[in-house]
Parts: sequence; C-alpha cells; structure tokens
Amino acid sequence: MSIPGPAEIRALHEKHAPTAEAFTLVHTHCEIVWGVAEQLLSAPHLAHLDAELVRAGCLLHDIGVYRLYGDDGRLDHANYIRHGLLGHEILEAEGFPETLRRFCSHHTGMGLTRHDIVSQGLPLPPADYLAVTEEERLVMYADKFHTKSRPSAFLSPDEYAAHVRRFGADKVTAFQTLRAEFGDPDLTGPVPGAEAAGLFATGCPAAVAP
Repeated sequence: MSIPGPAEIRALHEKHAPTAEAFTLVHTHCEIVWGVAEQLLSAPHLAHLDAELVRAGCLLHDIGVYRLYGDDGRLDHANYIRHGLLGHEILEAEGFPETLRRFCSHHTGMGLTRHDIVSQGLPLPPADYLAVTEEERLVMYADKFHTKSRPSAFLSPDEYAAHVRRFGADKVTAFQTLRAEFGDPDLTGPVPGAEAAGLFATGCPAAVAP
C-alpha cells in the first residue's frame, strides 16, 4: 500500500477546505495530533508500529470536517458526529484504500458502537465504528489531547477522562485502557504543529473534546 506523505495530504486538505480559516483550523489540529502521536511512538514498546501509517492517519483523520461547513461559513455542530464518515467518503472518492479511510470513520470519541448509535439516535448508519489495529488506536488516542474548539486547547489525560465520563463508565474504561497501552504524552513542552498555531500546552483551558 502506498502511504501519502505530508505534502500530498496537505494538498488534499487545501483541495477540500471551503475557506482558508477552515483549512488552518483542521489541518493544524491534524498536525498537532501527529505531534502527540510521534512523541508517544518514541516509547521502545511501540517501535513495531508503522510510523508512516500513523502519521498519515493523524493528518487525514478529520478531513471530513470540511463537508460540515455551510455556504455561510458556519460549521454544522449538530451533525459533527458525522465528520468521520464524511472523511471516509472523501478518501474513498479520492481513491485511498480502506486502511486509510478507517482512520476517519473509526476515531470518534472512544469509538462508536451500534448500541451507541441506536440508543442515542445518532445520525449515522447503525454499525460498530471502533479502532481495531494498534495504529488506529494510537491515532484515536492522540486525538483526545487536543480540541479544535475555540479557543483551541490541549487536554490533559485527567481532563479528557472527566469529559468522556458523561458518555458512560465504559468509555472511561476504554480511555484508561489506551492510556495504559500508549502512556501519557508530555504536554508541558513544545508539541510539533502547536507553536506555529500560537498554542502552548501549559495552562491551556480545557474545551469540548475532539
């Protein structure tokens, strides 16, 4: 499988972003998520993971957000839960393989189950959208530490755990399982992609989680 590099993925973001502001918001977030994942990948016990695949997954995972912008430039927050599937559709239309498309459709929250969708009446086709491979799980986990919400902010592991608790104890358990698997990122120093955005980890307020 051919894995696209950062320049190719950036061009894809530029192609689908409806405005320069949307591009900056989404692409910067994706770069920051890769910065977090790259840091975690430095752990010896994760050396067997495919770093190029993780990088591509991080840089592509939120591309579906662009399709939620209306003609007025406003983001459709009510349907934000659909951004993963919309990204899957974008990558499918662009000819990307399922391995890459899954990073879009299988990263939301701590994973969405058929039961979640049916019981909460979510606007998604009932199915399980769960990260399965280690690379998918790492991208989903790294995504939890940065939010695009205004103001853009980093979230500590404890802040995210507190946020996800409202969706059920099972989601907290799932997050803690990933935390044990991949470890805590160091958000006290520079994170690649963040400094260029004027964002610093220390002291950033928590906002709505990814």
